[in-house]
Amino acid sequence: MIVTLKQGVSEQEISEVISFLSLETAIHTTVIDDKKVLITLKDLGKEITDKLSNIIESSVLTHGVEYPLVSKHHKEKTIVKVKDVSIGEDLVMMAGPCSVESVEQFNEIAEGLSKVGVKILRGGAFKPRTSPYRFQGLGLEGLKIMKETAERLNMLVVTEVLDSTLIDTVYPYADILQIGSRNMQNYHFLKLLGKLDKPILLKRGMYSTIEEWLMAAEYILLGGNQNVILCERGIRTFDTIVRNTLDINAIPLVKSMSHLPIIVDPSHGSGRRDLVTKLSLAAVAAGADGLLVEVHNNPTQALSDGIQSMYLSDFENFNARVQSLYINLK
Repeated sequence: MIVTLKQGVSEQEISEVISFLSLETAIHTTVIDDKKVLITLKDLGKEITDKLSNIIESSVLTHGVEYPLVSKHHKEKTIVKVKDVSIGEDLVMMAGPCSVESVEQFNEIAEGLSKVGVKILRGGAFKPRTSPYRFQGLGLEGLKIMKETAERLNMLVVTEVLDSTLIDTVYPYADILQIGSRNMQNYHFLKLLGKLDKPILLKRGMYSTIEEWLMAAEYILLGGNQNVILCERGIRTFDTIVRNTLDINAIPLVKSMSHLPIIVDPSHGSGRRDLVTKLSLAAVAAGADGLLVEVHNNPTQALSDGIQSMYLSDFENFNARVQSLYINLK
């Protein structure tokens, strides 16, 4: 049950109601739209809510789901607004290189993407690499390159935060903070992200179920940050011919279970450049709210993930095909 308290309720009254309800079930508190909200997995029943009617503005039954704030019981649809971009309203394209390698490389890619209408630049400054000997990113220098380029082109930046120690470093340079697959179940980290006032792009863990993914998002919403974007990026299966297996099932399933927007990363979803276009079209057909695509001006020389990065020269045609399908499906 999600219980919203009336404006003006004193801290003493809130403390008393929490103590009273705690006798029935575990209670968590948060603030949504400047209102104090109490959350419990147990439905309290009409008798208890009637007793508290003088301080309760509204209550919503959640039928015991483990992710009440993320579920459609709480809300029908969330649109995450980042300046002039609305994620969850129209199809949003996020594109750019896996890693920022130099000023020249990032500028060329960003300018090419800007010309065809891309509003959100993706790029990695701190890279979580499986091998410690691979390129780890430019760090703070990479963040500065992204920020300066995006401001010059009137674009936005989405980039990954690797752990809690880097939140303060990345925060000033990013418009959307990306949480990678390896961190999806880092619950302490998720709690800290819930205190931030910037949107969080939460990638699905490579071994995680859909409900585990939704419960990870619940940690962020419970902290007070309601602007969460889910990202399906492929799961690890027994197949070795692809890097990951893009779970197209997840898109309509999540749309039926949650109000949060969901985008798809077809680059990590397969690890193969030749599959990116077809997977993107499938994702849009399945109802995705956006795409997160790796694009490089010279993929064969890329310092990371070149094999799954689209050629910048191919992007305009790709974008036109994707947008055309989306318009035809509306």
